Amino acid sequence: MTFPPIRPELAGIEPYGAPQLPVDQVPVQLNVNENPYPPSAECVADIAASAADAARTLNRYPDREFVALRAALASYLSRDVSGEIAVEQVWAANGSNEVMLQLLQAFGGPGRTALSFAPTYSMYPEYARDTMTAWVAGRREDDFSLDLDRARAMIEEVRPDVVLLPSPNNPTGTALPPEAVTALCESAAEDGIDGLVVVDEAYGEFRRAGVPSALELLPAHRNLVVTRTMSKAFAAAGLRVGYLAADPAICDAIRVVRLPYHLSAVTQAAALAALRHAPELLGNVDQLRAQRDKTVAWLRDQGHRVADSDANFCLFGTFRDRHAVWQGLLDRGVLIRETGPEGWLRVSIGTPEEMAAFEDALVEVIKEMT
Repeated sequence: MTFPPIRPELAGIEPYGAPQLPVDQVPVQLNVNENPYPPSAECVADIAASAADAARTLNRYPDREFVALRAALASYLSRDVSGEIAVEQVWAANGSNEVMLQLLQAFGGPGRTALSFAPTYSMYPEYARDTMTAWVAGRREDDFSLDLDRARAMIEEVRPDVVLLPSPNNPTGTALPPEAVTALCESAAEDGIDGLVVVDEAYGEFRRAGVPSALELLPAHRNLVVTRTMSKAFAAAGLRVGYLAADPAICDAIRVVRLPYHLSAVTQAAALAALRHAPELLGNVDQLRAQRDKTVAWLRDQGHRVADSDANFCLFGTFRDRHAVWQGLLDRGVLIRETGPEGWLRVSIGTPEEMAAFEDALVEVIKEMT
Protein backbone atom coordinates (compact mmCIF):
# COMPACT_ATOMS: atom_id res chain seq x y z
CA MET A 1 0.00 0.00 0.00
CA THR A 2 1.34 3.42 -0.92
CA PHE A 3 1.59 6.31 1.50
CA PRO A 4 0.09 8.81 1.69
CA PRO A 5 -3.17 7.36 0.33
CA ILE A 6 -3.55 10.01 -2.38
CA ARG A 7 -6.23 9.71 -5.07
CA PRO A 8 -4.79 7.33 -7.71
CA GLU A 9 -5.14 9.85 -10.56
CA LEU A 10 -2.98 12.33 -8.60
CA ALA A 11 -0.15 9.92 -7.79
CA GLY A 12 3.20 11.00 -9.17
CA ILE A 13 1.98 14.32 -10.60
CA GLU A 14 4.30 17.27 -10.19
CA PRO A 15 2.69 20.40 -8.70
CA TYR A 16 2.03 23.29 -11.08
CA GLY A 17 4.56 26.09 -11.08
CA ALA A 18 6.96 28.10 -13.18
CA PRO A 19 10.63 28.10 -12.18
CA GLN A 20 11.34 30.40 -9.22
CA LEU A 21 14.97 31.45 -8.95
CA PRO A 22 16.56 34.11 -6.70
CA VAL A 23 17.00 37.51 -8.32
CA ASP A 24 20.69 37.53 -7.39
CA GLN A 25 21.08 34.42 -9.55
CA VAL A 26 18.82 35.57 -12.41
CA PRO A 27 18.53 39.37 -12.52
CA VAL A 28 16.07 39.48 -15.44
CA GLN A 29 12.96 37.43 -14.68
CA LEU A 30 10.46 37.46 -17.55
CA ASN A 31 8.71 34.13 -17.08
CA VAL A 32 5.45 34.61 -15.15
CA ASN A 33 3.85 37.65 -16.81
CA GLU A 34 4.26 39.92 -13.82
CA ASN A 35 3.99 43.68 -14.08
CA PRO A 36 7.60 44.90 -13.71
CA TYR A 37 6.61 48.22 -12.12
CA PRO A 38 5.95 48.10 -8.35
CA PRO A 39 3.35 50.27 -6.62
CA SER A 40 4.37 53.84 -5.71
CA ALA A 41 5.33 54.87 -2.19
CA GLU A 42 1.92 56.53 -1.82
CA CYS A 43 0.09 53.37 -2.81
CA VAL A 44 2.25 51.24 -0.51
CA ALA A 45 1.55 53.61 2.38
CA ASP A 46 -2.21 53.45 1.74
CA ILE A 47 -2.15 49.65 1.59
CA ALA A 48 -0.08 49.47 4.79
CA ALA A 49 -2.40 51.86 6.64
CA SER A 50 -5.48 49.99 5.43
CA ALA A 51 -4.01 46.65 6.49
CA ALA A 52 -3.19 48.14 9.90
CA ASP A 53 -6.79 49.30 10.30
CA ALA A 54 -7.99 45.80 9.41
CA ALA A 55 -5.54 44.29 11.89
CA ARG A 56 -7.27 46.10 14.76
CA THR A 57 -10.30 43.86 14.32
CA LEU A 58 -8.65 40.59 13.35
CA ASN A 59 -10.35 38.96 16.32
CA ARG A 60 -13.54 39.20 14.25
CA TYR A 61 -14.38 37.43 11.03
CA PRO A 62 -14.30 39.60 7.90
CA ASP A 63 -17.35 40.55 5.84
CA ARG A 64 -18.00 37.24 4.11
CA GLU A 65 -19.86 39.05 1.31
CA PHE A 66 -17.03 41.64 0.94
CA VAL A 67 -19.62 44.15 -0.25
CA ALA A 68 -17.31 47.18 -0.24
CA LEU A 69 -14.74 45.38 -2.39
CA ARG A 70 -17.37 44.09 -4.81
CA ALA A 71 -18.78 47.59 -5.15
CA ALA A 72 -15.33 48.99 -5.93
CA LEU A 73 -14.67 46.24 -8.48
CA ALA A 74 -18.08 46.82 -10.09
CA SER A 75 -17.28 50.53 -10.41
CA TYR A 76 -13.92 49.71 -11.98
CA LEU A 77 -15.41 47.24 -14.47
CA SER A 78 -18.15 49.68 -15.43
CA ARG A 79 -15.50 51.80 -17.14
CA ASP A 80 -15.27 49.06 -19.79
CA VAL A 81 -18.96 48.97 -20.67
CA SER A 82 -21.53 51.37 -22.02
CA GLY A 83 -23.95 50.55 -19.18
CA GLU A 84 -23.12 49.60 -15.62
CA ILE A 85 -21.92 46.49 -13.81
CA ALA A 86 -23.95 45.94 -10.63
CA VAL A 87 -22.54 44.82 -7.29
CA GLU A 88 -24.70 41.69 -7.49
CA GLN A 89 -22.90 40.69 -10.69
CA VAL A 90 -19.43 40.65 -9.13
CA TRP A 91 -17.63 37.91 -7.22
CA ALA A 92 -14.03 37.72 -6.03
CA ALA A 93 -11.64 35.18 -4.56
CA ASN A 94 -7.97 34.55 -3.84
CA GLY A 95 -6.69 35.05 -7.36
CA SER A 96 -8.49 34.21 -10.58
CA ASN A 97 -7.26 30.65 -9.99
CA GLU A 98 -9.66 30.30 -7.07
CA VAL A 99 -12.41 31.99 -9.08
CA MET A 100 -11.99 29.35 -11.80
CA LEU A 101 -11.86 26.53 -9.28
CA GLN A 102 -15.06 27.77 -7.65
CA LEU A 103 -16.77 27.94 -11.03
CA LEU A 104 -15.93 24.29 -11.71
CA GLN A 105 -16.89 23.30 -8.17
CA ALA A 106 -20.31 24.84 -8.73
CA PHE A 107 -20.92 24.03 -12.40
CA GLY A 108 -18.59 21.10 -13.10
CA GLY A 109 -18.02 17.92 -11.13
CA PRO A 110 -18.57 14.18 -11.70
CA GLY A 111 -20.63 13.52 -14.79
CA ARG A 112 -19.99 17.01 -16.15
CA THR A 113 -17.56 18.30 -18.77
CA ALA A 114 -15.31 21.32 -19.27
CA LEU A 115 -14.08 22.27 -22.74
CA SER A 116 -11.33 24.54 -24.03
CA PHE A 117 -9.19 24.86 -27.14
CA ALA A 118 -5.46 24.17 -27.00
CA PRO A 119 -2.96 25.65 -26.69
CA THR A 120 -4.46 27.31 -23.65
CA TYR A 121 -3.78 28.00 -19.99
CA SER A 122 -2.17 24.90 -18.49
CA MET A 123 -4.10 25.18 -15.21
CA TYR A 124 -7.51 24.61 -16.84
CA PRO A 125 -7.20 20.81 -17.03
CA GLU A 126 -5.95 20.87 -13.44
CA TYR A 127 -9.07 22.70 -12.26
CA ALA A 128 -11.09 20.04 -14.07
CA ARG A 129 -9.05 17.22 -12.53
CA ASP A 130 -9.33 18.65 -9.02
CA THR A 131 -13.12 18.94 -9.30
CA MET A 132 -13.51 15.56 -11.01
CA THR A 133 -14.84 17.27 -14.11
CA ALA A 134 -14.24 15.56 -17.46
CA TRP A 135 -11.79 17.53 -19.60
CA VAL A 136 -12.01 17.89 -23.38
CA ALA A 137 -9.65 20.03 -25.46
CA GLY A 138 -10.19 21.07 -29.04
CA ARG A 139 -7.50 22.66 -31.18
CA ARG A 140 -6.82 26.21 -32.28
CA GLU A 141 -5.71 27.08 -35.80
CA ASP A 142 -2.04 27.48 -36.79
CA ASP A 143 -2.28 31.22 -36.02
CA PHE A 144 -3.91 30.33 -32.65
CA SER A 145 -7.30 31.76 -33.63
CA LEU A 146 -10.53 29.77 -33.33
CA ASP A 147 -12.32 28.31 -36.33
CA LEU A 148 -15.85 29.21 -35.24
CA ASP A 149 -17.56 26.53 -37.29
CA ARG A 150 -15.33 23.82 -35.79
CA ALA A 151 -15.67 25.28 -32.30
CA ARG A 152 -19.46 25.36 -32.53
CA ALA A 153 -19.51 21.83 -33.88
CA MET A 154 -17.41 20.64 -30.96
CA ILE A 155 -19.72 22.32 -28.45
CA GLU A 156 -22.72 20.69 -30.13
CA GLU A 157 -20.97 17.30 -29.98
CA VAL A 158 -19.61 17.49 -26.42
CA ARG A 159 -22.39 19.61 -24.83
CA PRO A 160 -19.96 20.92 -22.19
CA ASP A 161 -21.19 22.34 -18.90
CA VAL A 162 -18.36 24.89 -18.87
CA VAL A 163 -16.38 26.34 -21.78
CA LEU A 164 -13.11 28.07 -20.80
CA LEU A 165 -11.94 30.76 -23.24
CA PRO A 166 -9.00 32.93 -22.22
CA SER A 167 -8.95 36.23 -24.11
CA PRO A 168 -6.18 37.21 -24.51
CA ASN A 169 -5.18 33.57 -24.57
CA ASN A 170 -2.31 32.31 -22.44
CA PRO A 171 0.28 31.36 -23.70
CA THR A 172 -0.35 32.83 -27.18
CA GLY A 173 -1.72 36.31 -26.40
CA THR A 174 -4.57 35.89 -28.91
CA ALA A 175 -7.80 37.82 -28.25
CA LEU A 176 -11.26 36.64 -29.23
CA PRO A 177 -13.50 38.91 -31.33
CA PRO A 178 -16.92 39.63 -29.79
CA GLU A 179 -18.70 37.72 -32.56
CA ALA A 180 -16.82 34.58 -31.50
CA VAL A 181 -17.92 34.98 -27.88
CA THR A 182 -21.51 35.55 -28.99
CA ALA A 183 -21.50 32.49 -31.26
CA LEU A 184 -20.11 30.21 -28.57
CA CYS A 185 -22.49 31.52 -25.91
CA GLU A 186 -25.39 30.77 -28.26
CA SER A 187 -24.05 27.30 -29.06
CA ALA A 188 -23.53 26.48 -25.38
CA ALA A 189 -27.13 27.52 -24.62
CA GLU A 190 -28.88 25.42 -27.29
CA ASP A 191 -31.24 22.51 -26.65
CA GLY A 192 -32.36 23.92 -23.30
CA ILE A 193 -28.87 23.56 -21.81
CA ASP A 194 -27.21 26.69 -20.42
CA GLY A 195 -23.58 25.68 -20.49
CA LEU A 196 -21.40 28.45 -19.06
CA VAL A 197 -18.94 30.27 -21.30
CA VAL A 198 -16.12 31.69 -19.19
CA VAL A 199 -14.03 34.36 -20.91
CA ASP A 200 -10.85 34.69 -18.89
CA GLU A 201 -9.62 38.28 -19.28
CA ALA A 202 -6.66 38.05 -16.91
CA TYR A 203 -4.71 40.15 -19.42
CA GLY A 204 -7.70 42.15 -20.62
CA GLU A 205 -6.29 45.57 -19.77
CA PHE A 206 -3.37 44.98 -22.15
CA ARG A 207 -5.50 44.43 -25.25
CA ARG A 208 -4.77 46.62 -28.25
CA ALA A 209 -6.85 49.68 -29.10
CA GLY A 210 -10.13 48.71 -30.73
CA VAL A 211 -10.27 45.23 -29.16
CA PRO A 212 -13.42 45.20 -26.97
CA SER A 213 -13.93 43.43 -23.68
CA ALA A 214 -16.43 40.58 -23.41
CA LEU A 215 -17.98 42.54 -20.53
CA GLU A 216 -20.04 44.41 -23.14
CA LEU A 217 -21.81 41.13 -23.99
CA LEU A 218 -23.02 40.31 -20.47
CA PRO A 219 -26.51 41.79 -20.94
CA ALA A 220 -27.09 39.60 -24.00
CA HIS A 221 -25.96 36.24 -22.58
CA ARG A 222 -26.96 35.01 -19.13
CA ASN A 223 -24.51 32.09 -19.50
CA LEU A 224 -21.48 34.37 -20.00
CA VAL A 225 -18.89 34.85 -17.23
CA VAL A 226 -15.99 37.30 -17.58
CA THR A 227 -13.08 36.91 -15.17
CA ARG A 228 -10.32 39.39 -14.35
CA THR A 229 -7.39 39.65 -11.92
CA MET A 230 -5.51 42.32 -10.02
CA SER A 231 -2.26 40.39 -10.55
CA LYS A 232 -1.27 41.78 -13.95
CA ALA A 233 -2.32 45.30 -14.94
CA PHE A 234 -2.74 46.33 -11.28
CA ALA A 235 0.82 45.21 -10.44
CA ALA A 236 -0.60 43.23 -7.52
CA ALA A 237 0.44 39.62 -8.15
CA GLY A 238 1.33 39.28 -4.47
CA LEU A 239 -2.12 40.44 -3.38
CA ARG A 240 -3.91 37.40 -4.84
CA VAL A 241 -7.27 38.86 -5.84
CA GLY A 242 -9.23 37.69 -8.86
CA TYR A 243 -12.84 38.45 -9.68
CA LEU A 244 -15.65 37.89 -12.15
CA ALA A 245 -18.73 39.57 -13.57
CA ALA A 246 -21.76 37.47 -14.46
CA ASP A 247 -25.49 37.07 -14.00
CA PRO A 248 -26.30 37.44 -10.25
CA ALA A 249 -27.65 33.87 -10.23
CA ILE A 250 -24.17 32.61 -11.09
CA CYS A 251 -22.66 34.53 -8.18
CA ASP A 252 -25.34 33.07 -5.88
CA ALA A 253 -24.44 29.55 -7.03
CA ILE A 254 -20.77 30.12 -6.24
CA ARG A 255 -21.72 31.03 -2.66
CA VAL A 256 -22.73 27.39 -2.17
CA VAL A 257 -19.18 26.12 -2.75
CA ARG A 258 -17.01 28.95 -1.42
CA LEU A 259 -15.21 28.38 1.85
CA PRO A 260 -16.46 30.49 4.79
CA TYR A 261 -14.86 33.93 4.94
CA HIS A 262 -12.56 33.03 2.05
CA LEU A 263 -11.28 36.60 1.58
CA SER A 264 -9.45 37.79 4.67
CA ALA A 265 -10.01 41.23 6.19
CA VAL A 266 -6.44 42.18 5.28
CA THR A 267 -6.91 41.07 1.67
CA GLN A 268 -10.12 43.07 1.36
CA ALA A 269 -8.53 46.17 2.86
CA ALA A 270 -5.42 45.95 0.69
CA ALA A 271 -7.44 45.40 -2.48
CA LEU A 272 -9.66 48.38 -1.73
CA ALA A 273 -6.57 50.52 -1.20
CA ALA A 274 -5.07 49.33 -4.50
CA LEU A 275 -8.32 50.16 -6.31
CA ARG A 276 -8.17 53.69 -4.92
CA HIS A 277 -4.86 54.00 -6.77
CA ALA A 278 -6.15 52.45 -10.02
CA PRO A 279 -5.12 55.38 -12.27
CA GLU A 280 -1.55 55.20 -11.00
CA LEU A 281 -1.26 51.40 -11.03
CA LEU A 282 -2.74 51.21 -14.52
CA GLY A 283 -0.58 54.11 -15.67
CA ASN A 284 2.15 51.78 -16.87
CA VAL A 285 -0.19 49.67 -19.04
CA ASP A 286 0.27 51.92 -22.08
CA GLN A 287 4.04 51.73 -21.68
CA LEU A 288 3.92 47.94 -21.44
CA ARG A 289 1.68 47.75 -24.51
CA ALA A 290 4.16 49.86 -26.48
CA GLN A 291 7.07 47.74 -25.25
CA ARG A 292 5.18 44.57 -26.22
CA ASP A 293 4.58 45.83 -29.75
CA LYS A 294 8.22 46.89 -30.00
CA THR A 295 9.34 43.43 -28.83
CA VAL A 296 7.05 41.68 -31.32
CA ALA A 297 8.45 43.81 -34.15
CA TRP A 298 12.05 43.21 -33.05
CA LEU A 299 11.58 39.43 -32.82
CA ARG A 300 10.06 39.36 -36.30
CA ASP A 301 12.94 41.45 -37.64
CA GLN A 302 15.25 38.79 -36.23
CA GLY A 303 13.44 36.16 -38.31
CA HIS A 304 11.35 34.57 -35.55
CA ARG A 305 7.69 33.68 -35.72
CA VAL A 306 5.65 35.67 -33.20
CA ALA A 307 1.99 35.27 -32.35
CA ASP A 308 -0.07 38.46 -32.40
CA SER A 309 -0.43 39.51 -28.77
CA ASP A 310 -2.98 41.50 -26.80
CA ALA A 311 -1.33 40.55 -23.51
CA ASN A 312 1.79 41.57 -21.57
CA PHE A 313 3.83 38.75 -23.12
CA CYS A 314 4.56 37.29 -26.51
CA LEU A 315 5.03 33.76 -27.78
CA PHE A 316 7.85 33.33 -30.24
CA GLY A 317 9.73 30.57 -32.04
CA THR A 318 10.07 28.20 -33.55
CA PHE A 319 13.17 26.36 -32.40
CA ARG A 320 14.37 22.83 -33.05
CA ASP A 321 15.60 22.72 -29.45
CA ARG A 322 13.70 25.31 -27.47
CA HIS A 323 15.11 24.06 -24.18
CA ALA A 324 18.62 24.84 -25.37
CA VAL A 325 17.52 28.39 -26.19
CA TRP A 326 15.81 28.71 -22.81
CA GLN A 327 18.91 27.41 -21.04
CA GLY A 328 21.20 29.69 -23.03
CA LEU A 329 19.15 32.71 -21.94
CA LEU A 330 19.16 31.52 -18.34
CA ASP A 331 22.94 31.15 -18.45
CA ARG A 332 23.05 34.82 -19.42
CA GLY A 333 20.83 35.90 -16.55
CA VAL A 334 17.49 36.03 -18.37
CA LEU A 335 14.65 33.73 -17.31
CA ILE A 336 11.72 33.25 -19.71
CA ARG A 337 9.10 30.47 -19.93
CA GLU A 338 9.35 27.20 -21.79
CA THR A 339 5.66 26.73 -22.48
CA GLY A 340 3.14 26.50 -25.27
CA PRO A 341 3.34 24.30 -28.37
CA GLU A 342 6.57 22.45 -29.06
CA GLY A 343 9.26 24.76 -30.40
CA TRP A 344 7.84 27.97 -28.91
CA LEU A 345 8.95 30.13 -25.97
CA ARG A 346 7.13 32.87 -24.07
CA VAL A 347 8.67 36.09 -22.80
CA SER A 348 6.91 38.46 -20.40
CA ILE A 349 7.22 42.17 -21.11
CA GLY A 350 9.51 43.91 -18.64
CA THR A 351 11.12 47.30 -18.36
CA PRO A 352 13.03 48.69 -21.36
CA GLU A 353 16.28 47.71 -19.61
CA GLU A 354 15.06 44.15 -19.03
CA MET A 355 13.90 43.80 -22.62
CA ALA A 356 17.25 45.11 -23.89
CA ALA A 357 18.99 42.45 -21.78
CA PHE A 358 16.65 39.80 -23.22
CA GLU A 359 17.34 40.92 -26.80
CA ASP A 360 21.11 40.97 -26.31
CA ALA A 361 21.06 37.53 -24.70
CA LEU A 362 18.84 36.04 -27.42
CA VAL A 363 21.12 37.36 -30.18
CA GLU A 364 24.09 35.73 -28.45
CA VAL A 365 22.29 32.41 -27.95
CA ILE A 366 21.09 32.17 -31.55
CA LYS A 367 24.55 33.11 -32.86
CA GLU A 368 26.13 30.44 -30.69
CA MET A 369 23.66 27.80 -31.91
CA THR A 370 24.13 28.51 -35.63
